[in-house]
Amino acid sequence: MPVKIRLARRGRRKQPFYHIIVADSRAPRDGKFIEQIGSYNPMTKPATIELDREKAYEWLVKGAQPTETARSILRFKGVLYKKHLQRGVTKGAMSQETADQLFSEYVEAKEARIAERFAQTLQEKLDFHRRVSGSPKKTYVAEAAATEALSDFQEAAEPSTETPATEEAPAAEAPAVAEAPAAEETPAVEEVKVEVEEATAPTASSEEE
Repeated sequence: MPVKIRLARRGRRKQPFYHIIVADSRAPRDGKFIEQIGSYNPMTKPATIELDREKAYEWLVKGAQPTETARSILRFKGVLYKKHLQRGVTKGAMSQETADQLFSEYVEAKEARIAERFAQTLQEKLDFHRRVSGSPKKTYVAEAAATEALSDFQEAAEPSTETPATEEAPAAEAPAVAEAPAAEETPAVEEVKVEVEEATAPTASSEEE
């Protein structure tokens, strides 16, 4: 029975969401499948991919053929790289420990880059809210939400070093956002009133004379 690794469409209209499945090639796209090994959401930036690397590798070894899109996902998640390393172990080019170490380093570097891209996207959203929002309250709410989400991604990437810094950031920024408008707006109004009074007083006296 020919087996393929492919995508099965889920989600609503104009909001696609895909399951990465192993299925018979003769089955319909959204029909019966043998096993689900992950999910793929192209609507986020970057795309969110969850994949069980071990199961995907096992099905590749058994002879399952991925589709073009599924192959790109497997390459992105390092499954094809693991297959390449295992081929080197089989031929005696390297030991199993060396292959496992190379694969773990590859996965860690890849996940770190993905976390940085998510953090960059959140920072862009934060900057956008700061430019668009007219009131300090809305700016502070958007900033707090984006900072909290940013801290979650940073904790996932480096939990030991990033957690204290990200937790203290909202508390340090909150007073600056709340006090800035009050400090700038009050003197400006008083200065305008004084200038208006000084400007009108001489003109009134000159007219009376």
